[in-house]
Amino acid sequence: MRNVLARRAALLGASAMLLLVPFSAPAQANPVTQTHTTQLSADELPADLVDAIIRDLKISPQEYLDRAARAQELGSYAEEFRAQRPDDFAGAWIGFDGQPVVAVTTTEAADQARRDGYSTRMAAVSADGLEQALSELNRWIALLPQELASQVNSASIDVLDNRIVIDIVNSPLGRALNLPTLLANIKVMLSPGGGGPVEGSPLGGDTYITTAGILQETPISEIGVCSLGFNGVDGNGQAVNISAGHCNPAEGQPSPVFLPNPRNVDDSVQIGAFSRSSVGNPIDKLDYSVIALNGAGVQAGLDRPAIRGANGTTLEITGVARPVVGAPICKSGQTSSFTCGVVEADHVETQLFGLDGSSRTIRGFAGTACTLAGDSGGAIVTGTLALGITSGSNASEAPNCTEANLVLATEGGTASLGIPVADILSTVGSGLSVRTISD
Repeated sequence: MRNVLARRAALLGASAMLLLVPFSAPAQANPVTQTHTTQLSADELPADLVDAIIRDLKISPQEYLDRAARAQELGSYAEEFRAQRPDDFAGAWIGFDGQPVVAVTTTEAADQARRDGYSTRMAAVSADGLEQALSELNRWIALLPQELASQVNSASIDVLDNRIVIDIVNSPLGRALNLPTLLANIKVMLSPGGGGPVEGSPLGGDTYITTAGILQETPISEIGVCSLGFNGVDGNGQAVNISAGHCNPAEGQPSPVFLPNPRNVDDSVQIGAFSRSSVGNPIDKLDYSVIALNGAGVQAGLDRPAIRGANGTTLEITGVARPVVGAPICKSGQTSSFTCGVVEADHVETQLFGLDGSSRTIRGFAGTACTLAGDSGGAIVTGTLALGITSGSNASEAPNCTEANLVLATEGGTASLGIPVADILSTVGSGLSVRTISD
């Protein structure tokens, strides 16, 4: 949740670019021995280059030169290290703090790299293993019919997270690809493609605003912004939307919910009100809300089993799922739209901090899909099944997912907390259900 027109905080205190040295290519049989390590001094750099370094990298020209030199030194070391320990070497890079890191698969290799003056990170798969998996994946793609092979934009090695990243077109065919089981470490991303039909009316993943009082009398800074989740039906047959509990500015109260009018916020249409909301109840520890939709909400189209995907396309919901570690997931939200990842943990308990500094324990599952401020309450799916509601993330203050991924790469990447829909339905009971195309 975030406030309308509120200024975003600096991205995790900084937005320096991450300088990667992804030594995933095999060492050359006859490596080039001639290297040029001499550099100009900082005061010899062109003024335009200095301006670009300060603006884009957020570091000094001297640090820029120092990091470039360290990268070359690390490159030479990594090549030699890999030649000596091919099964132990998993990659090397310059971290966000400018320091070199060597990834290894054994403690013995880590001890050696540390003795040589390098920070280390343990990894599950060697660089050779990742390359072999990538090669096998590309061979599998090459054998697919052209209609299916065209749905794969790219496959790459992510050395920081020690995994294969496969970028698939966001289309029915792309989402239906049955990836080979040989891939143990994989992240699936959906890119805009054919997709489903483009809908103009509101859907899950779109924006709603809410206030504790009368909208027209509420300061802009106190108007909350969240994302619609899954459309559903309660036990009385009333149309509802399932979202995040912390989106209700007055927990447990029937705060009004509006579709925002960007030209005149005061003229926004009320589409319903919170009928239930809970944040960290000691018994269930869930973060969820149920928005009872009024006639305007139903008329707007919030009675359909669909959520918003990339490029405005829609995804129809076919059922409800439970989180399984490693399952591919995608989330929809009003800030970052459609982003994808995998389930990292199926049971996570974390602290959700309020604006007043208070905290509550929230239970859910962890995913790697990038989630930004304002995406709270949005829908998380696995395939076309309703999986969860977005509760929070470690990138909530990032201006966009590109910067979030860069800055958080050395810390394991973006992570978000989802609240299982199945648990919400079970907790609320009373006939609450998610709308699906079979209804």
